[in-house]
Amino acid sequence: MNLDQRTIVITGAAGGLGSFLAQEFAHKGSRLALIGRDEDKLQHLVQGLDAPADRIATWAVDLRDEAAAKATADAVVDRFGRVDALLHVVGGWAGGKSILDMPADDLGQMLDQHVWTSFVAARAFVPHLIAGGWGRIIMVTSPFASRPSAKGGAYAIAKAGQEALMLTLSQELKGTGVTANILQVKQIDMKRAKVSEPAQANAAWTTPEELAAAVTYLLSDAGAALNGAKLPMFGSYS
Repeated sequence: MNLDQRTIVITGAAGGLGSFLAQEFAHKGSRLALIGRDEDKLQHLVQGLDAPADRIATWAVDLRDEAAAKATADAVVDRFGRVDALLHVVGGWAGGKSILDMPADDLGQMLDQHVWTSFVAARAFVPHLIAGGWGRIIMVTSPFASRPSAKGGAYAIAKAGQEALMLTLSQELKGTGVTANILQVKQIDMKRAKVSEPAQANAAWTTPEELAAAVTYLLSDAGAALNGAKLPMFGSYS
């Protein structure tokens, strides 16, 4: 099945990477269910997409709310007839203080953004993917999940939880036609600095074009060969 026949859900759609992926897959002709918390930002995104209105829909949802997320998933299926992929790219970072000094709220915020929204989104959309007999779940994490840096504990803990969730899903989805894979990045290079101003400091960054290419492969039929993979997209990072 070509991408112009796929229905792709993008959570965190109004963010930098989410917006780029929306542009990319609108250009490829996919049907897009764009989810975020701010309806105005979602509408601004839609206005910039070169795609027919009947192939794009938005939902302003707090993905910490499981009932609202499940209702949204049902609404996506009602609108487009099916769900083929969940690109969960809700992001955020909190850090700069040691485990002993950081506010407990920093950890709570990171767990909400990276673990809880992933858990809720998966529980809302995965049943629809399974029902269709074909599906892809893709999330972006970080090498810091397994190799934390000092004063980045809240983020690293949350990303480790998100990876554990995805790896568990990948095992539970075997035989369903649905895969769950992780793209690991150190930093998303939205300004393409590693291209325009290459330096040792940005050599391990990942451009949105590189991420979109990896997502496109995972969305292909050939991408079925990967399940439970953590693709390290951080170049020379060590």
